[in-house]
Order: sequence, then C-alpha cells, then structure tokens
Amino acid sequence: MTASKMDRKAQFHRRTLIDDGFGMVESWAPHGQPVWALRADISDGERWRAGEVAAHVTSRFQVRSTEFTRGIDPRDRIECEGESFNIVGVKQAAGRRQLIEITASRRTDQ
Repeated sequence: MTASKMDRKAQFHRRTLIDDGFGMVESWAPHGQPVWALRADISDGERWRAGEVAAHVTSRFQVRSTEFTRGIDPRDRIECEGESFNIVGVKQAAGRRQLIEITASRRTDQ
C-alpha cells in the first residue's frame, strides 16, 4: 500500500471519567495526534452474511503501525470526517508491523 491511498485524517478518542459535580460521568477526549488512514466501508452483503440487522455503517480503517497505533484497542473510538465510530476489532493487516487494520461501526438511525 502506498501512502497516497491513506487519504483521510483520523483522530482516536479515549474514554475518560470526569466528575461533573454529581458523580463520575463518561467523556471522550482526543487521544494522540490525528493519523492518516485508508477507510473502506464493508459491503451490505458482507454485513448480511454476518447476521447484522441494525441501521449502522461498518468500516475498516488501515493506519501505519507505530507504537501509538499498536496501543489502540476496542475501548477507544475513531473519528473520521466528522463521524464517530466505535472500534470493534484491531489486528495486524500486513507484514510484520507495517499496517494496523481497525474495524469500527457507527449507528445511522440515531
């Protein structure tokens, strides 16, 4: 894969707990610097075979493997082009420590 294919900026977010004066509430804050990513939406046929019926979009993001991106996991979120995705899977995508593939989804019916 060439760098020119990674044409979108993606920002990771990490969940934090903050005290709102009444108790601890969940908040999401930017985690690290934005990274270049390749985004590919999963086809409807692939989603159908997986038995998914909710109104949402599932996408795969590929980012360069760095110490930072290897630390991303399903507890984090990814934001790309103003859309926030919940991460459902992270795996090594190409040769040893070259690319990380992140599978993420977002609801479209809310």
